[in-house]
Formats: sequence, structure tokens, C-alpha cells
Amino acid sequence: MARARVSKKKTVAIGKSVAVDKPLLRLSLSTGRLRSLTFVVAMSFCALTAGAVYAHLGQPDKVRETGLRSTSKTISTKASRGKILDRNGIVLASSLPASSIAVDPVMFAEADGKQVKALARLLEMSVSDLRRKIRKGSRRWAGLARNVEMETVHEIKKLGLPGIQIDPEFLRRYPEGPAAAHLVGVTSYEDKGLAGIELQTDELLTGQEGFRQVSLDRMGRRIGAISEVRAPIAGADVRLSIDSRLQYQAFTALQEAVEEYKAKAASAIVLDVDTGEILAMTNWPSFDPNDRRTFDQGHMNNKVLVDRFEPGSTMKPFPVALALELRKITPNTLIDTGKGRLKIGPDTITDTHANGVLTVEQAIEKSSNIAMAKLALDLEAEQMWSFYSAIGIGQPPKISYPGATAGSLRPYRKWRPVEQATMAYGYGLSVSLLQLARAYMIFARDGDLPDVTLFKHDAHMPGRQLISRRTARQVRKMLEMAAGPNGTARKSAIVGYRVAGKTGTSRKLREGKYVKEYASTFVGMVPASAPRIIVATFVDEPSGNKYYAGDVSAPVFAKVASHALRYMRIAPDDAVAEIEVPESEEKVVKR
Repeated sequence: MARARVSKKKTVAIGKSVAVDKPLLRLSLSTGRLRSLTFVVAMSFCALTAGAVYAHLGQPDKVRETGLRSTSKTISTKASRGKILDRNGIVLASSLPASSIAVDPVMFAEADGKQVKALARLLEMSVSDLRRKIRKGSRRWAGLARNVEMETVHEIKKLGLPGIQIDPEFLRRYPEGPAAAHLVGVTSYEDKGLAGIELQTDELLTGQEGFRQVSLDRMGRRIGAISEVRAPIAGADVRLSIDSRLQYQAFTALQEAVEEYKAKAASAIVLDVDTGEILAMTNWPSFDPNDRRTFDQGHMNNKVLVDRFEPGSTMKPFPVALALELRKITPNTLIDTGKGRLKIGPDTITDTHANGVLTVEQAIEKSSNIAMAKLALDLEAEQMWSFYSAIGIGQPPKISYPGATAGSLRPYRKWRPVEQATMAYGYGLSVSLLQLARAYMIFARDGDLPDVTLFKHDAHMPGRQLISRRTARQVRKMLEMAAGPNGTARKSAIVGYRVAGKTGTSRKLREGKYVKEYASTFVGMVPASAPRIIVATFVDEPSGNKYYAGDVSAPVFAKVASHALRYMRIAPDDAVAEIEVPESEEKVVKR
């Protein structure tokens, strides 16, 4: 008989825990295995502990290095740029400590309105401009200003701004300001040369950067310096041939000339005849190299070296010198200039006056185009081209200055007769004021032509003998006549000194046609008996009633040269006579 199954029910009391038997939760380990596992864990712990103790006691430097790598980084430290000095050691450019200012936009958001306004005021910007710069930055960095002076930086630090980042850099300062701006040039925010001597000597002026370790916070921001890995090395100083006092006087004379003659621009250069040093080189208008807001690329070019122009009558002494050297003429050779007009094929060359028959000396004194044209046509084109090239026309100047022009001189095989004639009085070719001033050295140095330099040299600069001493002195005498009472440059006179020089008034070429806009030039040397300095002045587009070089550029020469003669203590070489003046005034001397 089958046995019936009986179901037994368990009664569970509410509120009492009951042990539930679940096989999956049961861990079944033998005693041996459990002991082995315990041993492995214990040995691992001991090994880790021993390693840590060894690392800290046996290799502390390595641990420190590893820790630093995770909480620091190595950054570069900028080196101070070298100074630019004038010949007497006066500073023309130097670097001062400064800082760049940036913020962490996330942290800076905590700054109150008063702090933000104060920061904007110190950075010389509006609050809206400040916030615009921050919006243009990244999430955690926004640059606000560069080259901030240390006085301002100290005031910014006092504000206690959250998220402010101040990094050291250098601010370039130019004590002579606009007077030497074109020559000295400027640097970028990164302290690299952009123009002028700053660019030309950038490798010398640039120092070697250093390196230092800085500590970081958990967000990767710098919070302090740890050590200096390598100290920065400052750049070398550069000493120029420029005399800052002569530079300033020349600059002032140009400014006055531009204002008086309502000119577009003006330039001047002063050369030491013996050493070939450039004692002054300046332009107007200029810019303030200490204020980047005044930078204008059109005003930053050094026109003495970079701009080229047709020199006009200042070229006339050169074909005369060549013809004298070739024995084709003497100073007293007669040239018939007729009634002031000369036909060459379909073209006509004119003089400002009908001079009739002139000697070669008188042709320079009166600045006759026709006399020069006739003289040039008696020369071979190749002879003229070779001589012009030898004095530097159409040749890159050996001065290694950024952008210095070579001027222009077309190949002689392409010259037409009328072109050869016009090149004798300065049309159909172009020069820079530097090239023109240097070329006149052959007359000041008795036929010897040296290179010129922008760096202090002091010693005599040897040159290449291009014409004989006799020829050079004959031409210098003609140039003295041109600067005399019967010449075109009477206003170049300097009391107590004999002046030799030549004017040049050339019309400017616009779209292939000569227009009534003028370039007025004068190149002179003094004392004429034994020249010590050459001064070349250029006034571009005088727009008043006066535009001839004798009225415009010659007086600028007189101002610049007379100051240089006094400053350099060069003895007079001309007799002076006293004249009577009212008792209330002192006696003066007059040439």
C-alpha cells in the first residue's frame, strides 16, 4: 500500500531573523589552502613595505626627482637684450624688466567689479575691452597685455585679483625717441629685431635664454620657483658710429625745414671724411619707438638708405671728373650753351637761363644742363657707366643694412644719346642719399673712395683710388664756386668756413611722366680746404613758393654742418671780418 506524502509547514515568527541555507554562498577551502593564501598576502605586504623604506632611505634623490616631475615643470627664462650705444656710450636702446599680464578666466570670474575696473585702468583700456580680450582667450588662459612696466605690475599685484598670471619679460626703451628711430629700429613683443640696427645685429644683441623649475598646483598652474637650472646670459652691446647730439641737431633741422617749406618729408646724413663713419642719419617724419601705437610702416623706413630718387644736378661733378681724368677737358675748356636750349633728336634739353659760352668751372657754378649734356656726349657710354658703377651707383651698398637700396643704372648698351646726356645731370638713374653722400668722398679725399660704416671705427678708413688727386681738387674748387656768392648754393654759406657743394632740383616721375613735384638735394663738404665732414640733405616735395635746392636744402646743410663744426671743434679755414653793430649788441663776424 502506498505511503501518502505529508507536507510539513514551517511557521516563521515575525521580527525574528532566520538563517537561510544557500549552497552558492558556501566557501569550501581546505585548511592548507587557507594557510597558503594567508602567507602570500603577508609576504606581498612585507615586500611593498621594504621597497618603500628602501626608496626613501636608500634613494631619496630619485624619489624627490619623481615627485618633482609630477608637481613641477621646466620653463625658459628670457635673457636681457644687449644695449645699442652711440659712439660716446650714450644709450640708444636698452631693455628694462617688465611683465606680461594674463588671467585664468574661470578663476577671474570671481573678481568683483571694483577689481576689474582697477585692472582695466592700470592696463589703460576700458572694461569692455578687457572683457573682450578675456572672451577671445581659451577656457583657462587669456592674454591681456605685454611689456607692462614694473611700476604698473606692482600696482596690479596689490589688487589681489583671482586667476591673475604675471610672467617676467623685457621692455625695450629708446631714450633718443623719434630722432634715432629709423636708424636704431624696433623689436617685437618677443624681443626680436624688426627693423634697423635692431634687426641687422639681432644675433649679437640676443642673449641665451636660461631655464628654471617651477612648482605647480593640482590644476597645473605655476605657484612658485623651485630652482634655476641654467641662468640666462645677456646679449652683447653694440656701439654705433652715430653721435646722438649731431643726430638730434640734424633731426631738428629737418623738422623745421618740413614745416617751413610745407614738404612731404626730409632726410639728412653726416659722414666723417677720414674714418668713413656715419655720424648722423635721420629722417622726418618719424615715429616714437617707445609707443607702438605710433608705428606706421610708411614712416618706419630709413629713407636715407631705402628710398631712391633721381639726383638731378648733384650728379654733374662726376662726368666732369671723368672728362678731366681722361684729359678731354680742362677746368677752363669753353662750352657754348647758346640760348639755353639744345635739341638731341626729337628731345630738347634746357637751362634755366641763357648762359652763352661757359668754362667748365662756370658750368658747374651755374649748373648748366646743356654744358653737361655736351660734355657727356663726348664720352663713351661704357666709360660713363663704368665710372658711375665704381662710385656705387646701381651697386648694393656695403653697409649690410636691412633694405638698403642699390639704386638703378641701366646697362650702357641700352643708352640712347639723349639718355646719356640726361644721366650727366642726374636723370635716368636713381640713388639713395647714402650712395650720393659716399660718392662725394672722392672729392673730399683727393680721389680716394672708402666704404662707410654705421659702427664706431675711429681709425682712418682706406679706400680705392678712382681719380687722381689733381682731378679731385679741381672739381672741389668748382664745387666751392657753386657754393659761393655767384653759385646756386649761396645759402649753404657758414661764417668762417669755406664750403664746397652742389645743389640738385629734380622733377619727380609719375606714371612715366615728369610732373611739377620736386626733390631738392644738396651735398656739401667743409672745410673745403681740407674737408672733415660731408653733409647731404634732401627735402621731398616742398610745396611752398620755394622748391629749388639752393633755397630749400642748402640752408638745412648750413644748420647741420655749422653745429657739427662747432661741436667737433673743427678750426675755421676762411677769413672773417668784424662789422660795426649798435652799442646794445655785441660785435659779430661776417663772411
